[in-house]
Amino acid sequence: MKTIVINERENERIPFLRGILTHSLLDAGLAFQDAFDLASTVRDQLADVPEITSEELRQRVTRLLQDESDKEVLEQYCLPAVAPSRILVVSLSDTVSIFSRGRHARYLQSSGMKAEKAEHTTALIYNQLIKMGISSITTCELGYLTYLCLQQEVGKKAAKRYLAWSEFQRSSRPLALLICGTVGTGKSTIATEIAHLLEITRIQSTDMLREVMRMMVPQRLLPVLHLSSFSAWKALPIPRESDRDRDQLVAEGYRSQVELLAVPCEAVLQRAVEECVPIILEGVHVHPDLLSRAPKNSDVITVHVTLAVLKSKELKSRLRGRGVEVPQRRAKRYLHNFDSIWSLQSYLLSEADRCDVPIINNEDKEKSILQIIQQVNTELARHFTGSSEQICGDVVEKVRERAETSSWREIVPLLRTLPRR
Repeated sequence: MKTIVINERENERIPFLRGILTHSLLDAGLAFQDAFDLASTVRDQLADVPEITSEELRQRVTRLLQDESDKEVLEQYCLPAVAPSRILVVSLSDTVSIFSRGRHARYLQSSGMKAEKAEHTTALIYNQLIKMGISSITTCELGYLTYLCLQQEVGKKAAKRYLAWSEFQRSSRPLALLICGTVGTGKSTIATEIAHLLEITRIQSTDMLREVMRMMVPQRLLPVLHLSSFSAWKALPIPRESDRDRDQLVAEGYRSQVELLAVPCEAVLQRAVEECVPIILEGVHVHPDLLSRAPKNSDVITVHVTLAVLKSKELKSRLRGRGVEVPQRRAKRYLHNFDSIWSLQSYLLSEADRCDVPIINNEDKEKSILQIIQQVNTELARHFTGSSEQICGDVVEKVRERAETSSWREIVPLLRTLPRR
């Protein structure tokens, strides 16, 4: 049963949607996971409620925010009920949208800022615009104002990364982020989180590519394809297994699968480049040698990282957790083959080191996400100048003299004097 929200002021009746509430909470400055969890709680509370007014819904959310959020988030969420304040953002193509603090903060995170600092910086900019009565701003003006705020409130390095990220966003060049790691290192989770922050809609798992190939090629014809990456060696024609080093066997079996999956991985990357869309390719088979198969003579920007869990007890704990969360993953099978999994990880790390691929120790998810995004921005810095003129154009020329000697807050009133196209 869908709960109907009644807007008495507008005389409208619409179904309650968790996604809409999540976006409202993001605009109030709440982190994505906190906003999603709170919206889910409200949805559960309304499971047996056929109708609710918009004001009653707001009061219900306010009570939850009072228990879980800081004062600033609560004030921002309550603001529309008292005095609606909207800032319109006009793009270069003249499309108009409402300034979203959640999206602006995520954009700052995409340039390598920590979530807390990004949210704080966005709040500073938004509050100053509201304070000075700015109701409309162009994307160029907002971009330059953000740059000045970062330069003065955070630091020149953060401002430079922001400019490089903005220049990349305007370039339409494709980005290919490759994430390697053995089972249990958190590749899929990390890839999903980064895709949300960087607004990447295309994620491809090598496990899925392997499943497709398994459907096309029967096990009797290609048995190595139908085993796990850490046990693929069992299908190799080895005359005297007892004379071979187990670590070497694991590595050879893995490489045999990598060679088979290199072609579909190359095809996925090629398609993304042809369509000029960013992509994340994740999986144990994303070996550093895959970079040699990246499309040549293209503008694709490739970033490769290897995830690892460097403590055996921690990796075992995660494998047990996989069995609890998703029983089909059969944690017992992973734990029974843990020595092979650990051996495969050691091989992957040695290969990453050989190919100068950054190794991310995924002990803390948020820290790992930040490190990978910073790796992306480090690579972008090699391709883009990070010049304010590149993203702000004539806005820079009109306020440059004042900007060099004034606080970024003092620049805000000048925005109202700039001509609109």
